[in-house]
Amino acid sequence: MRTRDRLEAILERLDARAGDERVFAKLYVDAARGGADAADARTRAGLSLGPLDGMIVSIKDLFDVAGEPTLAGSVLRRDAEPAAQDAIIVRRLRRAGAVIIGKTHMTEFAFTALGLNPHYGTPGNAADASLIPGGSSSGAGVSAAEGTSDASIGSDTGGSVRVPAALNGIVGFKPTARRIPLDGAFPLSPSLDSIGPLAKTVAQCIAADAVMAGQEFSTLSPLSLSGLRIAVPRGRLFDGLEAGVATAFDRALRQLAAAGATVAECFVDDLLSEFRAATRSGSIASIEGAAIHADWLANGASTPIDPNVSGALGRAMQVPAVSYIHTMNRRRQLVAEMDARLSAFDFIVMPTTPITAQPISEMLADGAHADRVEGLLLRNTQVANQFDLTALSLPMPDMARPAGLSLVARHGHDRRLLAAGLAVEAMLRG
Repeated sequence: MRTRDRLEAILERLDARAGDERVFAKLYVDAARGGADAADARTRAGLSLGPLDGMIVSIKDLFDVAGEPTLAGSVLRRDAEPAAQDAIIVRRLRRAGAVIIGKTHMTEFAFTALGLNPHYGTPGNAADASLIPGGSSSGAGVSAAEGTSDASIGSDTGGSVRVPAALNGIVGFKPTARRIPLDGAFPLSPSLDSIGPLAKTVAQCIAADAVMAGQEFSTLSPLSLSGLRIAVPRGRLFDGLEAGVATAFDRALRQLAAAGATVAECFVDDLLSEFRAATRSGSIASIEGAAIHADWLANGASTPIDPNVSGALGRAMQVPAVSYIHTMNRRRQLVAEMDARLSAFDFIVMPTTPITAQPISEMLADGAHADRVEGLLLRNTQVANQFDLTALSLPMPDMARPAGLSLVARHGHDRRLLAAGLAVEAMLRG
């Protein structure tokens, strides 16, 4: 099918729900049509810019597009200065022939993992619209899962790509931090932020990642699972698993072993405890986020801010600079210790989230319950950000509600992780 035809089918679908659109913050209809026509013309001429040529892509509403303010999910930024130029990743996507259809909704300032936004509305989960989509890349997860984009680009500071990927039943990739430049992306935590793709297949994520990282695309072959050393970090990261998640995960472990992988337990609870102790005064994300938003935190915001965001950032404003410096120094030590711990293995595997998507109504009705759910959603995913690792979430099959299998690799082992992802994806699909 021509790219233009696929695009028009998507636009028709979006137009039909225009009165209640919560997935997309903005559509670039004319530009997308022009990009689709150009991609089709190249196809007719026997030309191609690569695997992203003609791929319909959505971008999270924290990436700069020249000439317009970057809202980052907040009403406060409606009057922000228009971006002078596209974010680097947007420029790279365009040069690769990607058709950027629009910007997707997100939680305010990329904070919180439930996917709720009191200002612009919450996109319903692609599997069941009454359930949370996960965040902070909420619209990105729904868009890629429902097919209103071939791939969505999100950001991941503690799980914001992988949580919505898992809850919506798609693939989500968090690259090693700084693999993809952050220029033109509205920050939450410069030390932890990563930019990553969400899509229905690992191959689509591989193509998007290579383009955004500025690499020349080369085909990856699935890594042989035979002989791989797989670590399972039993302990705190497995507390409170939903029965369905536990069953699907154990089935995946049996499949890995049957494929010839060596599966062994790996103890990391001590490092997790040390990291928790190091961040007792405040999380790195909240402290760095407070620095970014210091002006309105100190002087008051001119528009309402989600209290789940303003509360956490306001508390972090009180953390002394010396505490932050001590935290970052200790983090460097713990990153090195985790890297040494994982050197005996090829990958860690665990459930991406211990639970599946919960009803939006319950999150809105009970703040304490919502906080507990958010803590569970972030518990496993944030390990990769905290310890400077790379991670991939794959959908586990035969689930009543979607859930993800997480593969985690050491810093810089992104391409090897993606090659393993191809193999595990095929294994899970049978």
